[in-house]
Amino acid sequence: MSENVSNRQNLPDPDFVDSTDGVRLAIYDLGGDGMDIVFSHATGLCAGVFLPIMRRIPVGRMVALDYRGHGRSSRPNTSMDWAGVGQDALAAVSALRLERPFAVGHSMGGAALVLAEQAAPGTFSGMWLYEPIIFPPSLRDHDGDNSLARGALRRRTSFDNADTAFLNFSSKPPFNTLHPEALREYIRYGFDEASDGSLTLRCLPETESATYEMGIRHDAFSGLASMNTAVTVLRGAEVPMTPSALTPLIVSELPHGNLEEHPELGHFGPLEDPDGMARSIQLAVTASA
Repeated sequence: MSENVSNRQNLPDPDFVDSTDGVRLAIYDLGGDGMDIVFSHATGLCAGVFLPIMRRIPVGRMVALDYRGHGRSSRPNTSMDWAGVGQDALAAVSALRLERPFAVGHSMGGAALVLAEQAAPGTFSGMWLYEPIIFPPSLRDHDGDNSLARGALRRRTSFDNADTAFLNFSSKPPFNTLHPEALREYIRYGFDEASDGSLTLRCLPETESATYEMGIRHDAFSGLASMNTAVTVLRGAEVPMTPSALTPLIVSELPHGNLEEHPELGHFGPLEDPDGMARSIQLAVTASA
């Protein structure tokens, strides 16, 4: 095992930096040689879920963050407006003094990176986005009942131990599609562990719900045509009325967009197939160098 990969068995202790809206942002620098690569997680998740992919990429300085209200980062003193997650991404890049890093984002994390690049053009040398949550104006105007937001409020918040949590998540959707290694890392870093081994969810149900509610309201789509960064956009199996169905439209708006299809995967693709996703990221990083 290379020194780079051996350093990715665990997240280091986070550094905490200020973002907007009173947020104290947890950022993680795993080190490594080569291009800086920023990993950007989905709603309800945390930086640690990318460890299985990081372990499979032999070269690069890996960094990640917990977005506001997620993982070890604090919740904002205003709303969960997604402009804020874009500012979180910029705060992490600035605090770590990264110069034009490559960006890897999943779902909300993909939208956050796009919002960051639109707010500060030239921040990223290239981007790899798996089913980013970016809605065209025609759909944003029909913001109705949000089943994901309602479902998040029913999220179970505590477990007796990690094994109980693993059995729970692995037995029902959507987490039953995750690679076991990725599921273990979600449990390890998405929960606080007490001295008796019991676990408490870090991203509170009301925070996750509010994040889903705001996901349709940002305006990243309108700025896609002005982005000069090369962007590889991936999707899993096409399912009507889901992010996968919107991905080709997103790519069509990007001046330097490329669509990569993985019909064998679902919306949690980066956590379902760390081997295949690591290979895809490596190719995109190489192309951007």
